[in-house]
Amino acid sequence: MASSAEIGLVLYPGAQMAAVLGMTDLFNSATHLAQAKCGAGAAIRVSHWRLEDGKPVRTNASDVPEAAATPAVLVLPPALGDPILREDAAPFAAWLRECHASGIQLASICAGAFLLGETGLLSGRTITTNWVIAETFEVRFPDVFVDTDRLLNDDGDIVTAGGVMAWVDLGLKLIDRFLGPTIMLDVARQFVVDPPGREQRYYSTFSPRLLHGDAAILKVQHFLQANEAKETAVDVLAAQAGLEERTFLRRFRKATGLTTSDYYQRLRVAKAQELLQFTARSVDIVALDVGYNDPGAFRKVFARIVGLTPGEYRKRFRS
Repeated sequence: MASSAEIGLVLYPGAQMAAVLGMTDLFNSATHLAQAKCGAGAAIRVSHWRLEDGKPVRTNASDVPEAAATPAVLVLPPALGDPILREDAAPFAAWLRECHASGIQLASICAGAFLLGETGLLSGRTITTNWVIAETFEVRFPDVFVDTDRLLNDDGDIVTAGGVMAWVDLGLKLIDRFLGPTIMLDVARQFVVDPPGREQRYYSTFSPRLLHGDAAILKVQHFLQANEAKETAVDVLAAQAGLEERTFLRRFRKATGLTTSDYYQRLRVAKAQELLQFTARSVDIVALDVGYNDPGAFRKVFARIVGLTPGEYRKRFRS
């Protein structure tokens, strides 16, 4: 059943205004559709928030009249350029912690997760962000687990969204939450976008951790990259690292976050994605090219990692 709520968009240093304005339009359109179907009581008020001298300032950004209501959700948009610096984030982080303690839900998109991370509220949680900046995030916030396969990760009180354009998915999810699935689907059709349900892994390619500081493991990673993960025997990899096998396996997982098997399978699948997108080779030939003698096994591994079958991936992304 449609209801009324306010969603605040936070204008922090470097916030991408295209996403701010896009979400504003999305929520205002949802309100128009909801009121046409359900009456004036159905609405999402949109507000923009900034800090002046450390104090929050609210600006009404919706067609719905001003109201004294506290926002139900505060959204941290994507950022342009480098992630927000800690000193710039500090006053926002303090304010956001107070908002969260009062019951306001928090949400971030892409690099907005860096500002959310500075609140300390993500400690011990699983979040998502853009895979391109995931390693930098993990270095800065080592007590947060990043799952870049997910486009949205919803903990109820905190929601994180992946890539720069994931504001569309987050926006539709919030419309569904406050105005219901019928209005959400109407908005998706109006904007010609897919309703929530996509996964970020459809669009990503494997981006290995390389900033872990373990030179022996980095040497093995370069070795696997150079031979396209064709030579994967543990004894060979351990020899490359100059380590005893058990020590090598332990350090490899600690440094990369993956077992050697999962790591080289992801390297192979990344190469397969490239071949499926840019060549006309059959799936069976692609499987052989990337190191799988059994095309059936290749298809299972590919679907597990990418979330699509090789055929579905080619149909969606072929150039």
